Amino acid sequence: MTLNAFAQELRRWRDVRGLSRVVLARRLGYSRPYVSKVLSGTENPSAEFAERAEAMLQAGGALRAAFAEFTGARPVPLRRKPLMTEPIETTGGQLVVDHDDASLSYDGTMYRLTQRRHLVNASSEPISRYLIRISVDRYPGAPEKSNALYQDYPLTWDEIDLHAWYGDHRAEPMDWSPHHDRDAFKEVWLQLSSGGRHFPLYPGQACWIEYEYTVTDVHWGHWFQRAVRLPTRLLSVRLDFPSDLQPAVWGLQTSMTAEALPFRTPISHQVSEGRAVYSWSTENPPLHARYRLEWDFRGQADDSERTPPSRVMAGLGIVQEGDAILREVARPFDLPAEAEDARRVVAELHSATERVAQAHTFGKGMGIAAPQIGIGRAVALVRTPEGDTITLFNPRIVEIGGGEDEQYEGCLSFFDLRGKVPRPLSIHVEHTDIDGNTHITVFERGTARLVAHEVDHLHGQLYLDHMRPGIEPISVEQYKGTGSAWTY
Repeated sequence: MTLNAFAQELRRWRDVRGLSRVVLARRLGYSRPYVSKVLSGTENPSAEFAERAEAMLQAGGALRAAFAEFTGARPVPLRRKPLMTEPIETTGGQLVVDHDDASLSYDGTMYRLTQRRHLVNASSEPISRYLIRISVDRYPGAPEKSNALYQDYPLTWDEIDLHAWYGDHRAEPMDWSPHHDRDAFKEVWLQLSSGGRHFPLYPGQACWIEYEYTVTDVHWGHWFQRAVRLPTRLLSVRLDFPSDLQPAVWGLQTSMTAEALPFRTPISHQVSEGRAVYSWSTENPPLHARYRLEWDFRGQADDSERTPPSRVMAGLGIVQEGDAILREVARPFDLPAEAEDARRVVAELHSATERVAQAHTFGKGMGIAAPQIGIGRAVALVRTPEGDTITLFNPRIVEIGGGEDEQYEGCLSFFDLRGKVPRPLSIHVEHTDIDGNTHITVFERGTARLVAHEVDHLHGQLYLDHMRPGIEPISVEQYKGTGSAWTY
């Protein structure tokens, strides 16, 4: 019997988390017979079951996508093969990673990494050892400061407390031996052996290996990177932080030839029992790609090492001041002829808005224009403080009224600053809908300010252009209105 997409993915994630059917059923809150039937493909999962499995197994959206495919909610993509049951073809023969799963947790002083990999020997020779790397950098933006730290307080084997296992459910402990030992960098050979017993991985065979180590936050910075060094079918990452630290997480993808870009898919987030858990996964990552997650603890008392807001926004894919596109007039859409292109750009804006909203609290509402994500087209999104979303194609202000007031504004494209900007209390905006119809909408007070800010972006202007002569922006540290609404 061929497994359906959801059953295949559920079995994979049960194996990744190392859970028996009994434990999986108990944690999901369903009977063992029902879970067994879902796993075997003889019972169709409910939407509630799929969502609970996604949340409990923290699959980074993989189970949600598999359920959508199974129910026909979206076009069926090419699926990867299930966990290795037969040899796979590779060029030249090599070790292949069927699933690379990393889980990093933080308790307020100590980071603990648990790494699980399902390895496939696609070569013609047995494999008896596996090389791993442990690399830390407390201050990635200040190499001299990091070097000084590790020279005075090197990363030690006692601190790492490395342990490794072979097989399902940590069946066999593994021996290990140092390969390189540096102040902030270790390489280790994991031996497929234990106490004189050897269990090499023969050609065509597959196995799980797992290792775990700890690093104090004196040595570990606010980032975690996964580098793809072997052919890999699925890569997944989970970050687990105390929720009272108010973590904000974002991701960057780089390669040997490309600049850093935001992850192509969003990072899932859930809060439960005092923990904030972020999970993400990607299929068939290219060789030499690097996936870097960064975070900021907004609730941490000592904020001296806080990531600059502009760097956070740049990491989320927001174009920063100095980029020529912010001073160009965006090209209008020809609607409805360009409706498909317009919808695509709006989808990109929604994705960027979600990323930004996870990283910062916007008490006054927020907006984002297409040039701010590198697309020179005339469309912007505005989210009001009440949670409404306004989509504006080809907008221009045709009338102002109601007097004027002057309040502080921020801009995602230079988020380290806040500037006091005079704006009309009422604006009439002409804009187009997706069907090509022209409308004039009146916006007032705070919403008028938000809309005017975004319309400026589409005409190559920034709020700096509207500040009164002699008035300069202030730093975000001086600004006292973060998270609160405008007052009228």
